[in-house]
Amino acid sequence: MKGLVITSKGIEDIAALEVKELIDADCKIEDCAVSFDFRNFEDLCMLCYKCQSADRVLHLIGEFEFEDFFGELERFMEKIMFDKWTSKCRKFRVECIRIGNHAFKSVDAGAKTAELLLKKDKSKNLGMRDYGIIFFVYIVHKKCYFGIDFAGFELNKRAYKIFLHSSSLRGTIAYALLREAGFEKKDSLLDPFSRDGVIAIEAALYASGFPVNYYKKEKFAFLKFSFIKSEKFFENADKKIAKPKTEIYSFDHLFKYVDYSRKNAKIAGIDKQINFSRVELEWLDIKFRKEAVGRIVTNLPSSKNANLDKIYNEFFYQAEFILKKGGAMALITKVPEFVKKHAEKHNFSLAKERRVWSGEQEL
Repeated sequence: MKGLVITSKGIEDIAALEVKELIDADCKIEDCAVSFDFRNFEDLCMLCYKCQSADRVLHLIGEFEFEDFFGELERFMEKIMFDKWTSKCRKFRVECIRIGNHAFKSVDAGAKTAELLLKKDKSKNLGMRDYGIIFFVYIVHKKCYFGIDFAGFELNKRAYKIFLHSSSLRGTIAYALLREAGFEKKDSLLDPFSRDGVIAIEAALYASGFPVNYYKKEKFAFLKFSFIKSEKFFENADKKIAKPKTEIYSFDHLFKYVDYSRKNAKIAGIDKQINFSRVELEWLDIKFRKEAVGRIVTNLPSSKNANLDKIYNEFFYQAEFILKKGGAMALITKVPEFVKKHAEKHNFSLAKERRVWSGEQEL
């Protein structure tokens, strides 16, 4: 059986790594997605529940490339068999996400898919609220994936993100940044520009094995499938939650954002696993002894109103003192020339640079 995890452009390799860790499946990296073989449907449930890099999790029924989308869609729908799914429900819903430039809209693709599904099985009805299954159409440029959405909602939207900073990262992007830094469950971690705490929260979720969707148990689409023993599944998954062996520090120079971070972490259920404090950038060498921090992961300031040259210089000066030998940093910035300039000045070398998108917007 085939599965598909939809993810952000630029972090597909991180999603593949996470799928391997969670369900021991090797992935094929696609554009904005990874595909894989899975053994049982509980594997997809596990990805819905714990995968921090996923936007959606699908049971992949089929895929096709196209020049004429609607013509190819009709031919595809004629060939595939999905009666074992439609036989389990009277009503279904169709959703569509589209990436790229096309002569049609997502709503048109979804409506045509629904029309073809109803034509193939006249005993069924559409149900936007009362439905038994969600068929999902995912179009990326000239390729279309068709499958069943096991989550039923956007997994990249975090329930804990209530107190927001204007420059807040998506949880999926923050998680990918952590893994890019090589962050492991035993590493100490610092985010000195925490804003609303997303990076530290994602780190604590990963380090503790606390499911990112722990408080969304009742919302999953897979609960509608009678062959999923959901109560036992959640019980087994929650047994793996453990107290992390790492120290995670979430610092900001404004009390307001320290408070935001703490409140969001409490909503996420992992506030006890994070050290929150108001700390000026210039105080980091007082807060930490020399070479005390294993990983520094942060979203660097980029406001035109800030003295970025001064901030970036101070950041790398402090990082040179507190970062362990063999440690690493992963940074998001909109001014990479400042990073390169000050990193070199303070004896850092650029190991890797990557472009990442949040939706269709490059960060």
